[in-house]
Amino acid sequence: MQTPDQQYPELFRLVQMSGVFADSKTFVDLEPLATPDVINRIFREKREESHFDLRQFLDTYFVKESIADVSSSVQQDICKHIKHLWPILTRQPNIPSEFSSRLALNYPYVVPGGRFNEIYYWDSYFTQLGLALQGEIELFRNMVANFADLIDRFGFIPNGNRTYFCTRSQPPFFALMVELLSQHEAKSYRGHYFDQLEAEYRFWMNIPAADDELHIPTRCVQTPDGLLNRYWDAVGTPRQESYVEDLELAQHATRDSSELYRDLRAGAESGWDFSSRWCNNESLNSIRTTEILPIDLNSLMYLLEKTLLAASEEKGDEEKIIFYRGALNRRASLLQAHFFNEKLGYFVDLNLSDLSHRPQLTLATLFPLFANIATQDQAAKVALVIEKELLAEGGWLTTTQHSGEQWDAPNGWAPLQWICFVGLRNYGFDQLAEQGARRWLGANELIFKQQGKLIEKYNVVKIDQLSGGGEYAVQDGFGWSNGVYIALRDALGLDVSRF
Repeated sequence: MQTPDQQYPELFRLVQMSGVFADSKTFVDLEPLATPDVINRIFREKREESHFDLRQFLDTYFVKESIADVSSSVQQDICKHIKHLWPILTRQPNIPSEFSSRLALNYPYVVPGGRFNEIYYWDSYFTQLGLALQGEIELFRNMVANFADLIDRFGFIPNGNRTYFCTRSQPPFFALMVELLSQHEAKSYRGHYFDQLEAEYRFWMNIPAADDELHIPTRCVQTPDGLLNRYWDAVGTPRQESYVEDLELAQHATRDSSELYRDLRAGAESGWDFSSRWCNNESLNSIRTTEILPIDLNSLMYLLEKTLLAASEEKGDEEKIIFYRGALNRRASLLQAHFFNEKLGYFVDLNLSDLSHRPQLTLATLFPLFANIATQDQAAKVALVIEKELLAEGGWLTTTQHSGEQWDAPNGWAPLQWICFVGLRNYGFDQLAEQGARRWLGANELIFKQQGKLIEKYNVVKIDQLSGGGEYAVQDGFGWSNGVYIALRDALGLDVSRF
């Protein structure tokens, strides 16, 4: 399995540096119409010609995947619009060409929309929230089966079903998918997917040898008090789908480029690509993702251990019950003891080097509440701080920083709105949870009245304006926005079906 830069080394760099496409992702997603050997041979012959036209060459030997229009009349009911979108955003398990960057999946699946014409790992959980509530259970079930198959094939779930995503994953939501499917099917799928759940756990818990240094190429690190997890990618080269952007950043950086690329890739694995959360200042040049122990990842690992414990109890496997109960209890103790800053009143990320606190306030602080790890006192302090600092006109701000990155202010994101809503409700802060949810729904509805579409992210400060920041224009479709809109309406007792 080769990636586009391996298949077309000279052509890849020329295309990416030429500006022939609006972004770096376009080329790596093109479907080749001949083998790489043939394309490379013809390219080498033709590029020497004085009238060589790169765009014409690409149009001859590659084809762009079709992307359906997802806009609607601004008069359309949003729930009905979303119900109409599911088949448009669904991709069938067609076998791609042998040399495509797309990885084949066995069952139908939902893509986010816009430039994201492949399945994404953590996006899919929030999409599934809406699928389940609008009667798309079979599609939901198929998506979980696809992720299980990816674990069987690769030992983990890649960022998305593209060859160039196979060096990294995304926040581990597979256990939550299994639990959600079990809830809606009224039967447990823990046993059915036990092997895959354990395989994902082994991937994230790649435990280092006792004599290894703290900074080691793994997603699991040994701290003085126990094992904790971080985001990681072992490859120290530019991301293929953001090749130019990464090269340009490295040209202005004063640090080793391979370390910078690895931190960018790890930031992409986090799903928060990008945020000042991963930086030592507001400049992306200072990104240090691999040197951070994130509160959200470790909370999700707790939930994975919780599901594995429940599955082991269902199986009656005493040895694994003891193992996962111990792992679960140790992680909960570490999260409460190390990740909560009493002075600030919220959960923070840790610096890997010395377990010191990173003081940035971000919505990741809600993950221990979402996972039911926080004490009631900790939860009360978090609720007080985020109401004051992160609640905006259109929902919850991602961070307090205005860095220009898309996972910072003034943007809000659907998955974090859901995490916040559930986390607050878990500890009895129903009124605050509902307040944030209604503001988010209102922002979604206002943009829909303007644009006739739901989008990837929202400006929650100036809700009549489109969001911005990051490496690409705001995308529409949009899988997780659709799912969370439906889930929040349902949780507030509002109709969602629109069959």
